[in-house]
Amino acid sequence: MERLENTLAVSKYLATHFNANIYLWEVSSYHNGVLENLLPGKVKYFFCQDDDPILHRTRYINRMVSSSTDSYIAIWDVDVIVSVPQVICALQLLCEGADLVYPYKECFYDTSAELRKIFFETGNVNMLMEQRAFMNELYTPNPVGGVFLANRKSFEKVGMENEGFYGWGIEDGERFCRWDAQKRKIQRVEGPLFHLTHSRGSNSLITNNDEYIMKKRILLNSIRKTKWKDE
Repeated sequence: MERLENTLAVSKYLATHFNANIYLWEVSSYHNGVLENLLPGKVKYFFCQDDDPILHRTRYINRMVSSSTDSYIAIWDVDVIVSVPQVICALQLLCEGADLVYPYKECFYDTSAELRKIFFETGNVNMLMEQRAFMNELYTPNPVGGVFLANRKSFEKVGMENEGFYGWGIEDGERFCRWDAQKRKIQRVEGPLFHLTHSRGSNSLITNNDEYIMKKRILLNSIRKTKWKDE
């Protein structure tokens, strides 16, 4: 229920403030119609049947990007909020030649359950800005998850998402390292990102040490391949 509430709140926020194509894919073992019927009309909804309880996130992001014809893309997690001016600035940077832009810098805040509730009631991002002292910071230092904007052609040229990453974890860091190693123009926008807190299941955790080691190997191999290719 928390993830559904977050999805609806973020979808409403994006649909209200941005004149953009908004695509949301639901991946599940069956289509119950709940999310589809609750989304704002502006959101283009697609259902993908998949019996795997673990979301192969990198694969589905690649499928989503491949189905789009837009010049610029924003991969936006269903639990994060970034202020409108920050997103506009990020888009301007893309238009000026950046390849990859994070519409926030340094601070990735977890809202807490109470502040999340107030945001649901008000939709007020300024309230979140004012209450940062009462939030915990996640993924410090220099977080690279949650949301990013990219030139679509650049996204394809760097190899899109690394589908070797199955499930949650480390894929955001690998993306940044790979783009950086290929000397792509990466920029950030001043300001925070707010994560609407939620409980964490298997799709929000690295569940064991073996999985962590495997993902670290994928990260290191990706960086090595890029450097060897450049040399």
